[in-house]
Amino acid sequence: MKTVNPVKFGTDGWRAVIAREFTFDNVGICAQAVADHLKQTGQAEKGLVIGYDTRFASEDFAAAAAEVVAANGIQVFLSTKAVPTPEVSFGTVLRKAAGAVVITASHNPARYNGFKIKSADGASAPAEMVAAVEINIDRIFKSGSYRQMPFAEALKQGRVELFNFDPPYLKQMAGLVDLDRVKNSGLKIAVDSMFGAGAGYFEALLDGGTVRVTGINSERNPSFPGINPEPIAVNLARLAAKVRSEGHNVGLATDGDADRIGVIDENGRFVTQLEVYALLALYLLETRGLKGAIVKTVTATSMLYRLGELFNVPVFETPVGFKHIAPIMMEKDALVGGEESGGYGFRGHVPERDAILAGLYFLDFMVSTGKTPSQLLEYLFSKVGPHYYNRRDFHFPEERRQSIIDGIQQHQPESVKGLKVTGFDTLDGFRFFLQDNSWLLIRFSGTEPLLRIYSESSSPERVEEILDFGQELTGVE
Repeated sequence: MKTVNPVKFGTDGWRAVIAREFTFDNVGICAQAVADHLKQTGQAEKGLVIGYDTRFASEDFAAAAAEVVAANGIQVFLSTKAVPTPEVSFGTVLRKAAGAVVITASHNPARYNGFKIKSADGASAPAEMVAAVEINIDRIFKSGSYRQMPFAEALKQGRVELFNFDPPYLKQMAGLVDLDRVKNSGLKIAVDSMFGAGAGYFEALLDGGTVRVTGINSERNPSFPGINPEPIAVNLARLAAKVRSEGHNVGLATDGDADRIGVIDENGRFVTQLEVYALLALYLLETRGLKGAIVKTVTATSMLYRLGELFNVPVFETPVGFKHIAPIMMEKDALVGGEESGGYGFRGHVPERDAILAGLYFLDFMVSTGKTPSQLLEYLFSKVGPHYYNRRDFHFPEERRQSIIDGIQQHQPESVKGLKVTGFDTLDGFRFFLQDNSWLLIRFSGTEPLLRIYSESSSPERVEEILDFGQELTGVE
């Protein structure tokens, strides 16, 4: 067993390359650390839910985690198949479990797998819970051992219970959206499951009416051929082409574990994650007539502030990561929480991202208003003004991290492409506010070795100019 601890939790869980750091031993150590935490906090008797995605050997890593947790005398509710992460979160609340473990690397490249932890409310584990688990991991690495029992024996003794969370989860979706209205809308919908755990869910939920759902990349393929399972424009060329060539009204895409949504409009154009978030907020506030706070990360759209003003609801801002969003959602009984990654959570459900529910809400927005996605965006802009966005990602040698940080700190600009810098903060990365309400953000990813540069402005051309400046400031290529 390794004596050097390679496990470090980032923005949402621990992710590592399969067979290098992500091994059965290291998963076992993580599972032991979670089991110890449940015992340390007096929650062991509530049990633990374990789910997994469609990545290479995810079901085997999930079984290995179950063997460890069961060996510690803790009841395990193990999913019978690969499922969306939000379904695991919902199952945790349903079973009144102490929390959950999900074997998934979400949107990371195929060579990765990961270990996510959920709290009892189904949310991403808060910082204090993650810190406590990491302390346990360090201790277990030093001791060099963890408990384990054969999976077949754990099943025989009833310490592991196989559970199908699909029926209650689908019932939950039907209670949140008028599915009959969407089913009988006659829409043609293209769905890209990106070879992930969201495959088949829109088809199952919308079966039986006049709507037609056509799926692509819906088979299991752990190599994710031709894409990373992240629903952004560069990975959705096939979906966009299908929408254009076959006359679909909309295209929906879910990431590897179906907690992030991507949208393609009727013309085959990618609707950015920031636009989708603002549209979903508008849908809830205006079409559904609901009231409640909006929670956004630093990377999410400033359109939300304008919507907050228009509908007289507060807007709260956090660092990147749903582990920061969820506590505020629960504290403020927020209507919606979301981030630039395409993950959005909603009141009345679990305080966690759910791409299936987000997709259903988007479809209901179309049906309720009779508008196409591009028309919805025009309507949004008529209320908040035009807003455009882009992000650039750069791989960088880890040894350059500090020099990039030093360079930004030592050369903070007074203006960006002729626009005066009116504000600056370091809530999560380095963010510059500009005089025309544009913004530039430079931050390191918490899940991958990437430097990300973001901008939102009033025109696509201005966005690219600001991104050019950010790239020059950091010296990355």
